[in-house]
Amino acid sequence: MQLTYIFHSGFALETDRCILVFDYWTDPADVASRFLQSDKPLYVLSSHFHEDHFNRVIFSWKEKRKDVHYILSKDILKHRRAQKEEADAWLAKGATWNDGRIRVTATGSTDSGVSWVVETDGKRIFHAGDLNNWYARFLTDDYAGGPVYSPEFGTDIHPEKEEKLFLGELKDIRKVTDRFDIVMFPIDGRIGNGYTRGGRQFIERFQTGLFVPMHFTASGFESAARMKEFTDPRGISFWSISREGESITY
Repeated sequence: MQLTYIFHSGFALETDRCILVFDYWTDPADVASRFLQSDKPLYVLSSHFHEDHFNRVIFSWKEKRKDVHYILSKDILKHRRAQKEEADAWLAKGATWNDGRIRVTATGSTDSGVSWVVETDGKRIFHAGDLNNWYARFLTDDYAGGPVYSPEFGTDIHPEKEEKLFLGELKDIRKVTDRFDIVMFPIDGRIGNGYTRGGRQFIERFQTGLFVPMHFTASGFESAARMKEFTDPRGISFWSISREGESITY
């Protein structure tokens, strides 16, 4: 398997039998031109409607090749970002899609849409979408419990409840599987202190072969690489991505 970083949460994964594209947004290194020239079937997955995870340009790929399959989160349809006939499958949490080559299970998120469990070529891949412990920065040593006002969001945040929601989603994913060959997960420095907390909680609960950071565009490659200090002691391989268009073979 060859995994290529496109941008933000966007990746292309090439297996012996197909190519999977996750959460395509923008493509500074023109990765798309490479996989669009391949003769392998192409599967395009978008986890939710946010513009940094879904771009309607993906539908133009159908003009260049016929064997493109779209597996999209149902919230994209709900928010009228696409028409029903434009996708092979619209999935909400708990739904599955299987064509004999790949099997896709939609798992939960702590934001919009879903996360993805994909099984193909004997491997199991996880793409988190926007599933994360997004309010970890409020869970400081002196946190006394209850809601915390956030000027950024202009409202009260209850970080304990938010964390319980996140851990609940992980528990639900464990009902599907507790092992992944490749995990793509947000390591976003904008969260502030504790921005690796969600990733750490994930690898505590799931056997992981390769951990791949994502969603770090604003905070930079070096911030994402900090997760390596937590994967190394567990014997988990970590991809320290350094540029758009970079690839790794698993």
